[in-house]
Amino acid sequence: MAETRVLFVEDDDVIREATQLALERDGFAVTAMPDGLSGLESFRARQPDIALLDVMLPGMDGVSLCRRIRDESTVPVIMLSARADSIDVVLGLEAGADDYVTKPFDGAVLVARIRAVLRRFGHAGGAAGADGGDRGGPGERGLLVFGDLEVDTEGMEVRKGGAPVALTPTEMRLLLEFSSAPGTVLSRDKLLERVWDYGWGGDTRVVDVHVQRLRTKIGQDRIETVRGFGYKLRA
Repeated sequence: MAETRVLFVEDDDVIREATQLALERDGFAVTAMPDGLSGLESFRARQPDIALLDVMLPGMDGVSLCRRIRDESTVPVIMLSARADSIDVVLGLEAGADDYVTKPFDGAVLVARIRAVLRRFGHAGGAAGADGGDRGGPGERGLLVFGDLEVDTEGMEVRKGGAPVALTPTEMRLLLEFSSAPGTVLSRDKLLERVWDYGWGGDTRVVDVHVQRLRTKIGQDRIETVRGFGYKLRA
């Protein structure tokens, strides 16, 4: 089995070298870069399986680098932030990152997050088919229809009003969770467990930002906030 290719962009020499060695000991093939511009060049040249980006980078900051990567690819991205600052976290997630880890981090925690993201990207759930009405129901195999929204759970494609909708794998998994149980309220903790593979809990801001990103693509009124409980897909 081929080694997982990791792009690691970090300007601190000590953190970069120590983290690279730790990841390589766990079997990852790591390319480490000291700034955003070289990170972008390396991403384009090497096409890694996952990117780890520090928020604060010279030349091009991590959030901007994430946006550039997301414009070109759906490769998973984990942001690394020196503090659990709401602005850092939200900006990174809004730029298209799939998760974030706060520095200083334990090497085992980072490896666990990387493997959790890779599992999500390597496996997508499915659900029963739907008819062409404004709710899910029996019909064409693998197709769920909610008004003008069509979710092909076998082809992993989404269409709105007949036009294709480009989703990242994390957004797709989130939509699959909602569409498999339309009208059912899913708590943030449940979504963290099912979509982000967090058996140990996690930051619910990750869920909130991804839900907002998903809303902008499939319709703001399609996913309803149920205050104090979570979210549900309007069936």
